[in-house]
Amino acid sequence: MSVWDDLVGQERVSAQLEAAARDADALVTAVAADAPLPEASKMTHAWLFTGPPGAGRTQAARAFAAALQCVSPDRALGGAPGCGFCDGCHTALIGTHADVSTVAAVGTQILADDMRDTVRKSFTSPANGRWQVILVEDAERLNEKSANAVLKAVEEPAPRTVWLLCAPSIEDVLPTIRSRCRHLNLSTPSVAAVTDMLIRREGIDPEVAAAAARATQGHVDRARRLATDPAARERRAAVLKLPLRVADVGGALKAAQELVDAAAEDAKQLAEEMDGKETEELKAALGAQGGRLPRGTAGVIKDLEDKQKRRRTRTQRDSLDLALTDLTAFYRDVLALQLGSRVALANTDAEDALERIARESSPESTLRRIEAIAACRDALDRNVAPLLAVEAMTMALRAG
Repeated sequence: MSVWDDLVGQERVSAQLEAAARDADALVTAVAADAPLPEASKMTHAWLFTGPPGAGRTQAARAFAAALQCVSPDRALGGAPGCGFCDGCHTALIGTHADVSTVAAVGTQILADDMRDTVRKSFTSPANGRWQVILVEDAERLNEKSANAVLKAVEEPAPRTVWLLCAPSIEDVLPTIRSRCRHLNLSTPSVAAVTDMLIRREGIDPEVAAAAARATQGHVDRARRLATDPAARERRAAVLKLPLRVADVGGALKAAQELVDAAAEDAKQLAEEMDGKETEELKAALGAQGGRLPRGTAGVIKDLEDKQKRRRTRTQRDSLDLALTDLTAFYRDVLALQLGSRVALANTDAEDALERIARESSPESTLRRIEAIAACRDALDRNVAPLLAVEAMTMALRAG
């Protein structure tokens, strides 16, 4: 199973990356053998992966990173890098390769402090692997200072350093950065392609796989989670009942509170899993004994606590954003019924509710409700208190 098998419905992008990985492998091999360098190459030092949520931007970048680090002996026989089994591929895919550094936004932004060590590392030679790979998962969240640090590193990279930047669209990245990157745009996979992946890779029952792929409209990660996690299905079912619960003011406010509470619980569960382990590992690294920290290390612990707080905030807002995505899909289906569209419904499991809302409202009110959900997402991006933003939305849904 090659690393490209994880790129669902992205055959064109897979072919481009595989060709670049071949040329990258030939380049490293030539340098190691002191042989003449290839005259033409599809490899470059910086790549920008864009595409809608769920298209697999990060998966594509990580698969490429694995192919660049591939050490399979089959390469000498003409095989393409990216076997998926060798130590280079395996460690790059699971995130433990010493020469593959990943940067993701902990809060709403990637701060300069988050990038400092990574940028410094980008100017060094690979320690064990064939390339020094820097993967930035949320390039659209770079703030001014961190973006300028990345720009300087991308302008004058080390000979065997590769930057892989991921963002929803090319406009989300500074023009000065994107002009120095090779751009690859991923498209939303078809429902059929996601269904096939769930059946073939996850062993999901065909009916369950089809329902999950249809409900998430080609979002690969969400479809996988919906098909394999009963709790995720329960949360989605609760969200799809919300449009029927906002008939009065009390119901609208209660629905908003429950939505925010559910997102906060998700953040709390993640924090319980990660925060304690991180804190203990850091204390051990600092040499704490008997619960007492060495002198001068309190600031390091405080920095970790601040990072964990930002991560909890982002996790809560990501969970809310997921619920808002499901709500948007619900009202899209309502609008399709009202307009008599032949577009396949995403939420067939809530068809009774869809038909009821469609009968009791107009297409104009449905569009206003979709706009209210979009306004809530914008408010959350501007750091409006989640409960205030969601209450404003549920009241707007009630008004229609």
